[in-house]
Amino acid sequence: MSQPLSNQKNPKVVGTYVHPEFKDMSEDDLRRKAAEFDIDRHLISLCMVEPFYGDIIRSLHKTMDRGIPTAGVVCKDDTLYMYYNDMFLAPYSVDVIRGIMIHEALHLVLQHTTTRRYEPFEIWNWATDLAINGSIPRKLLPNIGLIPGERPAFTITPNMSQQDVDRLERIATLIASLPSNLSSEEYFSILMNSQDVQDQMAQGQMKVVGEMDDHDGWGDADSEGGVNGEYMNEKVRQIVKTAASKADAKNAWGTVPAHTREEIRRFVNGQIDWRSVLRQFVGQQQRADRINSIYRVNRKYPGIHSGFSRDHRPSIGVFLDQSGSVSDEALELFYGELPGLSRHADFTIFNFDTSVDESSATVWRKGSIMNKLVRTRCGGTDFDAVTRFLASPIGRKHKFEAVIILTDGGAPKPESARGHRRCWVLEPGTNLYFNNPDARDVVISLTKGKVKS
Repeated sequence: MSQPLSNQKNPKVVGTYVHPEFKDMSEDDLRRKAAEFDIDRHLISLCMVEPFYGDIIRSLHKTMDRGIPTAGVVCKDDTLYMYYNDMFLAPYSVDVIRGIMIHEALHLVLQHTTTRRYEPFEIWNWATDLAINGSIPRKLLPNIGLIPGERPAFTITPNMSQQDVDRLERIATLIASLPSNLSSEEYFSILMNSQDVQDQMAQGQMKVVGEMDDHDGWGDADSEGGVNGEYMNEKVRQIVKTAASKADAKNAWGTVPAHTREEIRRFVNGQIDWRSVLRQFVGQQQRADRINSIYRVNRKYPGIHSGFSRDHRPSIGVFLDQSGSVSDEALELFYGELPGLSRHADFTIFNFDTSVDESSATVWRKGSIMNKLVRTRCGGTDFDAVTRFLASPIGRKHKFEAVIILTDGGAPKPESARGHRRCWVLEPGTNLYFNNPDARDVVISLTKGKVKS
């Protein structure tokens, strides 16, 4: 989706708003409907009727923004957002609003906003919408956008030649002939094989009249140590995995079709590079503290602007589960990454079981040589011990910006570590005892190669 133009609570409309479907509705009427619109009420309805999709949307930060035309999901600043224009959603029925939220949830579930992106992006946009809308009951969809088996509306302008009009007509016929329930890749292949679609893209006229949402923010990343697709894909995986586990346990999949369920299971049981995720977690703690420097050349604008340097190294607390079940192999895998990670952050390492051993504190900075760790605890495991330590005067004195907990996961869920982002690094072949980590938590399962989540 496009980047929001404002994030105020009651933003003003940017220019004159024309609804993509209800074009005859005046702006004043749209505003009156928007004033009565409450997305929380619709989210409750979604959770009751479609619990799987409800869990996905509930995990996102919902932000009303009239600077965007419709709605959309995007990964931004290490957070998953659903942006929506209340003037767009308000005129629709409860069923159609539910369908639009399902549409946005599926963009996340099917990884369209993170790593699963193809070029040319304009055709990939069409393919993803066709794949999603073909799996949503028709009565839940608005009368706009791309739906396989239905003719889309294209803008016909007076300056178009008859050749242009005929081409759009053939593309509309192609889409009307498409079956439902194909994958995004299959629709993409069909569209790429159409010379009419290729010619239309070359003219820069890929917009369908009345699109349901925008995808322009997909794949955006902060070039200065920000999120990348693999890191955010893991966060999405955690949300989807939790929702899928609950849906399986309660047989509460709602209208999620069988082929989509299989794709979901492949996604949550797939493999990614755990080292990449760990590096990105550490990189996310970089603050934007920058100092202009005449001694550094600005790579983007050499000779025009000064360069910059950072005057801040984040501090991260590392807590090692000493219950006896964390193996030497796990420690070796984890410690093998610390020299590279210490280029970006300082680490203070503690042992813990049912309490944190403050005397075991060991600092690892850039260039440090770490001696072999000595086991100082051998009791059970209490993750709240780490939470209590972080809230204690000694814990606050460290000013940790994030914590990493190396464990086999064998203990109940702790309270939220307020003010601290948490990364669970799990012993190979183990899982967290609880299946609902906090939304901002990151879970990494160690393997010798790639992580299986």
